[in-house]
Amino acid sequence: MTVIQALNSTPLYLICGGIVLFVALVCVFFMIRAYRQGIAIGMDKTKLKRTITSSATFTILPSVGILLGVIALSGSLGTPLPWLRLSVIGALHYETQVAEAAAEVVGLPGLSMSSMTFEAFVNIALLMSFCIIWGMLLSIFFTKKYLGKFKGSGKTGSAVAGFGDTAMTAMFIGLVSAYVASYIGTFVSGNGVFTFTGSLMPLVVSVVAGAVMAGFIFLAEKKKATWVESFSIAGSMILAMAAAVFLNAVL
Repeated sequence: MTVIQALNSTPLYLICGGIVLFVALVCVFFMIRAYRQGIAIGMDKTKLKRTITSSATFTILPSVGILLGVIALSGSLGTPLPWLRLSVIGALHYETQVAEAAAEVVGLPGLSMSSMTFEAFVNIALLMSFCIIWGMLLSIFFTKKYLGKFKGSGKTGSAVAGFGDTAMTAMFIGLVSAYVASYIGTFVSGNGVFTFTGSLMPLVVSVVAGAVMAGFIFLAEKKKATWVESFSIAGSMILAMAAAVFLNAVL
């Protein structure tokens, strides 16, 4: 059995599909419980049904971004594992970053199916799983104490909330900066010499994605079209990928 066949084999589909199905059933269970509890406390059935319909509608397009992530990773890791990770607990930026880092550590020239080995896949999957498990464990032991700081009013709750927002913003700025810096480094230098002969494609795609996202933010904040926020990530990804395909065909 080849690596491609193994990573897309029936046993892997059954294992990953079983986990995804279980999580989906848990979501349905709590949704039904929440609906019944809403009725029990006197909430209007029409409003509850409208909330369910609107929520379902506004999750379709944002989920396209996740689907694109599954498609992008399936070319190197097979379909079952990316499908499981991005359906249950993974995040697109995290999965791609860790998978690429793990591929470099095990000596692969890149994250691609053509160079993938069984040993490399096991190490990549193990690292992806090990790194993300801490969020769940820390939530189990420390979330209750952390959320207690938000209760009540006053300077303490405001300070904690402000720090959380600032920390998340700083983390994403650092992540984006690291990627952009690596793209610039790849283009500018080669073997320690400033050659300016590398590929500009990653930088162009980053600029397009950033410009599209800026457009969505402008519409949401300045034009009060807050509904576009649900489509910002998927829209940025799709248009950036379309720009990459177009430029690759033209250049």
